[in-house]
Parts: sequence; C-alpha cells; structure tokens
Amino acid sequence: MERPAVVSTRRTPSVPEYNISTSTLAFDQHFTSTAKGILLMAEIVFGMLVWILIGGTDYYHLSALCWVMFVAILFWVLTVCLFIIYLTGVHNRITRVPWSTLSLCFHCSATVLYLITAAVDALSVNQATRGRHNYNCWAASAFFAFLTTLCYTGSSYLSYQVWKISREDQ
Repeated sequence: MERPAVVSTRRTPSVPEYNISTSTLAFDQHFTSTAKGILLMAEIVFGMLVWILIGGTDYYHLSALCWVMFVAILFWVLTVCLFIIYLTGVHNRITRVPWSTLSLCFHCSATVLYLITAAVDALSVNQATRGRHNYNCWAASAFFAFLTTLCYTGSSYLSYQVWKISREDQ
C-alpha cells in the first residue's frame, strides 16, 4: 500500500493556545529588604528552630514542653501566613481589614506568649540530664525562643508605629 502524497501545510503550534489568565497577586520584591520583612523572616527561621529542636526529642513527657510546642507551631504558622499576605500584597487589596490593628494585636500577643514560652522552655532544660541529646536540644531551643521573642518585640514596635500613624490620619 502506498501512502498518500498529501502534505499538510497547516502548522501546529509548539505550545497549545489556551486562554491563560494572569494572577492579580503581586510580588513585592522590596518587602524582604524592609525592617518588617527582615523581622518576619527572622521570626519564621528562629520559630522553626524552636519547634524542630524540641520536636526531635522526647518532649511529650513534660507538659510544659507541650505548651512550648503549641505556641511555637501556632505562631510559626500564623507568621508564615502573615508573611505571605504582606509579600503578595494581599493587605493592599483587602481594605476592609484593619491591617495595622491586626498586625499590632498579633505581634503583641506573640511577644507576650513567646516570652512566657521562652521562660518555660529555659526552666524545662533542668529536667534533662546535662550533656545528653534532650538537654542540648532544649537549651538551644530556649536560646532561639528568646531570639524569637526579641524579633516579635521589634515587630510589635514597628506595628505600633504604623498603627499610631494610621490612627492620626483618621
């Protein structure tokens, strides 16, 4: 059997033509270089170190460390969400939410709870045997919990400044 000698002149595009819509979310490249962005990234990194260091041990035998894990993971997740909101500019698109008040309340509550958590974490280090894995991890997590508290304190101050300016404008 012979093949037909008809050659199609119609070219098919290498990429299918679809109706592709672009996202309305913006990516603020400069946010990560601002004081607010740097503090949020530090809160994420240090907060993650707190719960990773405790999570790698037998923390569940001490109810105080269960509290530390709860606070560390809760505020880590909320901080990641807040970071994504600011990074993508969602806070500029949703104007009905009082972002300055929300940020102030979030960071102040995180500061207070993380300060309590850091103290509980530091006091729990004595429950472990010195030089052992649990002791080293719990001591390191207490150090990073205090660093995280300092970052949340800085963010609280910056949030207060923004909140105060937004109140004066009203």
